[in-house]
Amino acid sequence: MTDPFPPQPPAYPGSGHGPVPPVPQAPPVPQVQPGYAPPPGAYAVPVGGYQAPTGTYTPPQAPARGSSALGAVSLTLGLVALVLIPIIGAVLGAQIGAAAPEFFVNASGGREDLAALAPARTQVLWAEIAFWIGAAVGITAIILGIMATAKRRGRGLGITGLVLAVVGPMAYFLAASIGAGFGAVSVSSF
Repeated sequence: MTDPFPPQPPAYPGSGHGPVPPVPQAPPVPQVQPGYAPPPGAYAVPVGGYQAPTGTYTPPQAPARGSSALGAVSLTLGLVALVLIPIIGAVLGAQIGAAAPEFFVNASGGREDLAALAPARTQVLWAEIAFWIGAAVGITAIILGIMATAKRRGRGLGITGLVLAVVGPMAYFLAASIGAGFGAVSVSSF
């Protein structure tokens, strides 16, 4: 027997009802004519096409870690400028105070008071020499600390040496002043 109703295609795929709608077609790709130039401002493919990748990707290498000796030298010089030179200044200040106590006890601030330092002129000279040596050592520590920080060669040590060298002159004047005061008081009679 024959079926009076012929089978119909489903309306939607998988639904089992009705016809399938037509599939839309992509627009045709225009054919490039020889001598064709892209419009101005359009990105053009390089002549000869793109190059094939060569080799494998290698990430950039981190710079080799340098020795921390530069920072250590800065720290050592900073310690010399902060500790050793002020100790020398305190000892020389005590000698100056003991040799010329009237300069510190009866100081009025005039130029004639500088004559009171005449008995201690050798110690004053050595105190000045110690200050300038400390200044040179401190400046060297500052320069090396900056270099160590910039080159990452003992960065923490370099920063510490730099800070110590900056504080060094203040420590020198404080130590020399206290030493001179103690020296002057130790020999003067009130």
